[in-house]
Amino acid sequence: MKVTRIAYSARLNPGKYAALVEQARRLGRVRSEVWQRYGSINGVGAGLRDRQVRDRWLADGTHARFGVSANAWKETVRDAMADIAANLAAAKVDVRWAISRRTTDPAERRRMFTALKADQWADDPFLSRQMRKHWMRGRNRTHDQIVVRADKYNTAVDGRGRLWLAIPGLEPRKMVRIPLSTTVAPTGTLRLILRGGRVQVHYQIDAATMRSSQRPCGEATMGVDKGYTEALTDSDGQPHGEQLGDLLTRESDRLKERNRRRAKLRSIANSAAGRGDHAKAHRIKANNLGTVKRDRQAARHRARVRTEIFTAVHEVVDKAATVMAEDLTKRFTGRKKLSKNVNRRLAAWTKGVTAEALKSVSERRGSALVHVNAAYTSQTCHRCGRFGRRSGDRFHCTPCGVVWQADVNAAINILHRAGDPDIALHTPHHKVKQILQDRTDRHRTRLPVQDSSPATTGRRANYPNRSTMSNK
Repeated sequence: MKVTRIAYSARLNPGKYAALVEQARRLGRVRSEVWQRYGSINGVGAGLRDRQVRDRWLADGTHARFGVSANAWKETVRDAMADIAANLAAAKVDVRWAISRRTTDPAERRRMFTALKADQWADDPFLSRQMRKHWMRGRNRTHDQIVVRADKYNTAVDGRGRLWLAIPGLEPRKMVRIPLSTTVAPTGTLRLILRGGRVQVHYQIDAATMRSSQRPCGEATMGVDKGYTEALTDSDGQPHGEQLGDLLTRESDRLKERNRRRAKLRSIANSAAGRGDHAKAHRIKANNLGTVKRDRQAARHRARVRTEIFTAVHEVVDKAATVMAEDLTKRFTGRKKLSKNVNRRLAAWTKGVTAEALKSVSERRGSALVHVNAAYTSQTCHRCGRFGRRSGDRFHCTPCGVVWQADVNAAINILHRAGDPDIALHTPHHKVKQILQDRTDRHRTRLPVQDSSPATTGRRANYPNRSTMSNK
């Protein structure tokens, strides 16, 4: 397993940065050309490979239009083709869901799945229609990246102990030397991203070499529930990542106030420009409405949030050999209308980072991650299985007469859901609700076993049917 690490430039010369920006701009044109020509059914959809594209461009002279070195544009072509292929694979996932909803015939499903996997979906009207719906024709918006092959750069340490990275520039046989803020030399293929006057050097390392990967996992089987106040709450009742809510709330409130002030300054600048005072408008936009400081603050906030979430997941894996969790990559929908303030805070909710952390940490440390269907786990009581009322961090169960901590109750329900024979991972939420309601009705009415004989019906009717399975 590979993980990505980022090194940053330190006090980079403005002239060098400008040269790198120009190189990235030209390579952005290469990406745009690839997406325009091959981001469709006749390109990657027909099985075209990046080596074939490179051979075509060398034969017809397309490569000469970009004014970059051969290795630079070839690596960019390879990277862009990989992006298109990933876009296609994501569309196929949605089409597979559409196939499952369309038919229950195993033979027909198998035929469609085979055609989709072999990229022969253009001949099937249904598959073709679904692919046109989900595989939108892409457009390149990346003009700030440079991909450097592993054998085309070198690193060196100067007399003061500072690490320098030398990469090919626009001029032949002339390298651009970048000072880095780290002492660990990057390895493998590099991706340079130019933002805010700095160079971010992205590279991958083997996760097995990381110190955190050497930590053993626990032995328990545990359910976890994702929260806003804390990153995770396990089925033992222990919260993890308790500072997450404060981080998200403070950042949300800071952005609200900052954007209010920026809107006021933007209005003043627009008014000045309307009066003809363009000098004042330019000063306000140049000195008060920039993005460099804003982007750096956002990057620091994202780093703090990731640290808090990954630390919380490590704490869970320290206890558990098997982690039961909701599939956080699925899209959430709801009908309840919330205030602007709440919506703004929930927009920063980091369920994607939590999903990444659960997958990455579990895989690196040898713990099993099991996704379960979490529909209504936060709305039912883990003791009696009946629907209750959630208010903030409390769950009120009227039949039991108990108030539970809401996240702990949901985590226990997620743990129990893993062994539920009636509710599979992809069972629709309305069917899950019906199953849970049927179980509640049987408990409430104390129905006898359905196949009871007349001789034993009266005796068995005196006892409730406490089975956790629905009628079949």
